[in-house]
Parts: sequence; structure tokens; C-alpha cells
Amino acid sequence: MAKTIMIQGTMSNAGKSLLAAGLCRIFHQDGYRVAPFKSQNMALNSFITEEGLEMGRAQVMQAEAAGIAPSVLMNPILLKPTNDVGSQVIVNGEVLGTMSARDYFKYKKKLVPDIMKAFDQLAEENDIIVIEGAGSPAEINLKTEDIVNMGMAKMAKAPVLLVGDIDRGGVFAQLIGTVELLEEDERSMVKGLIINKFRGDKTILDPGVEMLEERSGIPVVGVAPYLQIQVEDEDSLTERFDRNQEIGQIDIAVVRVPRISNFTDFNPLESIPGVSLRYVKHVGELGNPDMIILPGTKNTMDDLKWMRETGMEAAILKEAARGKTIFGICGGYQMLGETLSDPYGVEAGGSMKGMGLLPMDTEFAKTKTRTRVSGVFRELEGEMSEFGGTALKGYEIHMGETVLKEGAEPFTGIRDSVSGTEKADGACRKNVCGTYVHGVFDCEGAAKAMIRVLGRKKGIDVEEMTGVDFASFKETQYDILAAELRKHLDMKKIYQILEEGI
Repeated sequence: MAKTIMIQGTMSNAGKSLLAAGLCRIFHQDGYRVAPFKSQNMALNSFITEEGLEMGRAQVMQAEAAGIAPSVLMNPILLKPTNDVGSQVIVNGEVLGTMSARDYFKYKKKLVPDIMKAFDQLAEENDIIVIEGAGSPAEINLKTEDIVNMGMAKMAKAPVLLVGDIDRGGVFAQLIGTVELLEEDERSMVKGLIINKFRGDKTILDPGVEMLEERSGIPVVGVAPYLQIQVEDEDSLTERFDRNQEIGQIDIAVVRVPRISNFTDFNPLESIPGVSLRYVKHVGELGNPDMIILPGTKNTMDDLKWMRETGMEAAILKEAARGKTIFGICGGYQMLGETLSDPYGVEAGGSMKGMGLLPMDTEFAKTKTRTRVSGVFRELEGEMSEFGGTALKGYEIHMGETVLKEGAEPFTGIRDSVSGTEKADGACRKNVCGTYVHGVFDCEGAAKAMIRVLGRKKGIDVEEMTGVDFASFKETQYDILAAELRKHLDMKKIYQILEEGI
């Protein structure tokens, strides 16, 4: 059976996912078979495996760092919030149902057998399992039924490294306070402390490190720097949304709808030199972009209502009439149509008018489409002709079925890798287009084609603004992450903790 080590944090966004990915890469580089694991993940960024099963993207990122294919075993429970008090519950990659927070709290202990079955299978196949916690282990209201922090550490017999975020301040109180709020048996499982996201001269921090070790009786096994690593973010706590940047030669605005999902779709575009990709929440932030993207969303109808209420829809319609490129993915694609209907109450129920930019209708079905796809962009007239024949691959996660009407052309031709069927996907009319395919820009050719379209409309030469092979780019980022962590973590001590266990 595999040896285990667990990364827990003092709060959400302390850097658990990235540190877990870095350890996965280090262990992989050192010749071990390593896999990530997170028993319960709450995120709207999800992924479809080769088997057509859904899992959180953080564990996909960590699997890439570990040099292995993602498996739903790495994330047996995924919660996708549908509103402020409820989530869609996905178990072993398939939808169990939608539950309120209170109902799920009462139910989740029943999922322990699913968690342990997945964990045990991974443990049989690997040398090391790097487990990630969620939020904080010191949430008093959640501890009694915990299945993701200390509850998981106990089930997996995993020593814990506790991570605090110094960038947001109060890291000493974070770490000492969290340790003090743990039960005695839980406290004994914490074998190391990590200060994360540090900027500056570490020698200034040394007295604080000594105090931490003295007060807690737990060694500090590293002070990790604030890293500008471009890997995929787990959820809406991403710093991408609040990033201030200069407007590039090509400026792209992504509408930050309240239930935005799978915003990792746009990472390949923002990695191109000369491109600024901004997330905008208010009409005043829209500016004068070259393209507006409507992203995926967990609640298409409610987010379209939000766009109407805030004036964002009116602003986008105005930009579309001026000839600006409007691009929708998944839920954003559905919004571009003429009607949205929900006869089974999958979202809000009833029906509503769409934005009317594409002649098509969408009806929400009872079952979710979950599959991986590959294919090519179709040969089209007009500005989107740059895409013709370009390869694409990605995945679909949606409840809606969309039917095109006269005046719209399918955007892509794709093959469902799970069922083997071929089908047309998406729609295009002049400067407005959309697709159900997540990861549509991951292939270098697709990102380049999009930039060529925008550059030609703007009358600028974009030949120097080359895209990247995003898969290769991510590999270099994981190597940089591992190299930096080796410099700043006491890997000898971490290996000792791994060997000794609890």
C-alpha cells in the first residue's frame, strides 16, 4: 500500500492545491508512482475523464504534475454549487442529485465507503498518495461529520502538513490558532507547518518561525515563496479575476457571471504575448475589447437574468451590433440563442428569452451530457474562416440540448470519444459564435486562429503573437514549481514524515 501525506490549510486559498501539485511533481521526478487525492471538492471548474466521468480540475492539474492520466478515483465527491445554499452532488463521476447544504451535511457520512474504495484502489496502484484537504480543519461547525480534513487524515492514516497564507496577513495567528483548535489526537497528526506565499527577505521572518515552532511544538518545514506559476485554478477564489493589467494589442473581456465555471478554458489565450484577457463584472469595466466571451456557468438562466439586471446584456448587444466578436462556451453559448426552456426544473424552471444573437433554441434535459470529444472546425464564410480545418479537442458538460434554426451554421464537427458518434457542434453567424466544447482553445491552432481573426479585424499584424502548445507549456510550469519548492521546503524532513507516518 502507498505511503500518504496530506496538505491541509488554515483557510481556503492558502495554496493547498499548488503545494500538493508541487509535491506530486517532486515525488514523480524522484522516481515514485504518485497520485493526488481529494475526497470532497467544491468547485465549478470540472473535467471529463476518458470514461465520461466528471471530477474537479484541481486533481486533474495535480495528476498532470504527477505524470499520470486523471482518474475519478482522485476526486470521488464533487460538489458544484447551484445557489448559495445548495449543490449538485457528483459521486464517482456521476450525478447523485442536488441537495441543500443541510441535507448534504446529514448525508455525507454515507459516502465514506465510496471515498475509501477510491482511495484504497489508488493506494494499491501507487507508491505515494498526496492528499489535499478543503478549507480549514478547525471549522467547529463542520468537524463532527468531517470527511475531507482530519476525518480523511484519520481514515488514510496520513501525516499532515498545515499551510498558512502569509500574503493575506496574520499567518502566525492562522497556524497557531488552527493547531490550538484541533483535538489532541488531531494535533498529534500535524507533523509540519508551511508558511506560503512569502515575499521578501526570509531572515526577517526567522524570529517568527522560531516562535511558531516553540509555541506549537511542530517544525516549520518550509517558507514557500509567492510563485507566479501559470497552472489551472481550482475555483472562484482565483486571483485571475482581480488581476490588474495593461490593455494588450488584442484585448479580450470575459464576463464574470455569478456562477462562472470552467474559466480554465481561457488560460491558453492569456498565455499569448500581446493579449490581455480580463474578467469583467460591471458594465463600466467592459471598456472597448476586441472580443467578448460568455463563459460556462452552472446556472445559465439565473446568470442571464443577472446580465439583464446589471445592463451587461444590453452592453454586449450594442457591441455585437458594432461588429465586435462575441464568443460563447457552454452556458454562455446557450445564452446567445433565442429561447431557453427548462420543462423539468433542471435550473429555474419555465422558459425565457435568450439574447437573440444566434438563431437557435435550447431546452434543458433531465440527464447531463458528459463526454470527451475531438474534431475540426468547419469551413465557414466570413471572419471565422480562419478556423476552417483547425483541429480541436476537449470535453462537454451540459444539461441543455440546442437546436439550430435557419441562418446559423454549425461551428465544429466532432466525434464523441465515449460513444463513438459523430455530430455537429456549436453555431456561427457573422461575428457571433459559440460551442459546447470546453478546452476549445487548448490546441495551439485554435488559439492562433482566434488571434488571427481579431488581429485582421483590428488591422494589426499578429504573426509575432504566437500561441503555445498548452500541454507542453504546463509541463514546464510544473517543473518550475518543483524546482522552487525544492529550494524552499525541507524535502529531507518531508520524506522523513512520509516514511514515519502517524
